[in-house]
Amino acid sequence: MLGIVEELKSEGVPQKQTCELLGISPRTLQKWRKQGIGEDRRTGPKSRPKNKLTERERKRMLEILNSPEFRDLSPKQIVPRLADRGLFVASESTMYRVLREEGQNTHREKSRPPVKRAKPAPKVATAPNQVWCWDITYLKTMIGGVFFYLYVVLDVWSRKIVAWEIFDAENAENSILLFRKAFSQDGVDPGKIILHNDRGGPMKHGTFKAFLENLGVFQSFSRPRVSDDNPFIEAAFRTVKYRPGYPDLGFETMEDANAWMNHFVDWYNNHHLHRPSVS
Repeated sequence: MLGIVEELKSEGVPQKQTCELLGISPRTLQKWRKQGIGEDRRTGPKSRPKNKLTERERKRMLEILNSPEFRDLSPKQIVPRLADRGLFVASESTMYRVLREEGQNTHREKSRPPVKRAKPAPKVATAPNQVWCWDITYLKTMIGGVFFYLYVVLDVWSRKIVAWEIFDAENAENSILLFRKAFSQDGVDPGKIILHNDRGGPMKHGTFKAFLENLGVFQSFSRPRVSDDNPFIEAAFRTVKYRPGYPDLGFETMEDANAWMNHFVDWYNNHHLHRPSVS
């Protein structure tokens, strides 16, 4: 080790940095030089730690960690659950260390490999009422934990809000009411419309899908857990909630929410500038 120190010193490496690299102190190095010792005589602990896991304890811990009940949980979750039953197998750090040594410091539950899903093909709109998108967003109320649900249908080409409603629940029945209103407008042929939506419950509900199929509407879906496959409706919702005058504390009644949305939709459709594009 003294030879290594001298070699690095000749190359311009500071002695302090070399000592840190070798895990020794400069004082130890000075002692070795004085005594003419060239090898590392550190022996470490001479006795086995009293709290070291036995092979039997280690095996039992791994059986618990890989059991159906705990295999999809982390040690941070497992230790308190065992403690509730009056059991202590090992500390969190010990569990993490053993899992790391066993190459199991990952998701331990047997599951299917991730599936790569292709991005939906672009839907080109060259005129109004060719491609619509829609979604549902929460509207805060002045009562904590209570929300209204804003349903909005947007025309992708013109960015016009085709139809909107506010309900006190999120379900397929309310979705059907919204689209009956949207399809009742003059010049709208449901059979020529592509409707893009995400994979929420109301969008995939059998009753709603059957309603659209009977009208000849083609449904296009976003990829699971991907927000930017339906960007225009998300942008519209952001405009709703960041528009000056939007009540930060929430709406007091549904009538207040409807009145606010009436003013917003008039501004959004008739005064707000949009740029035609594709979806």
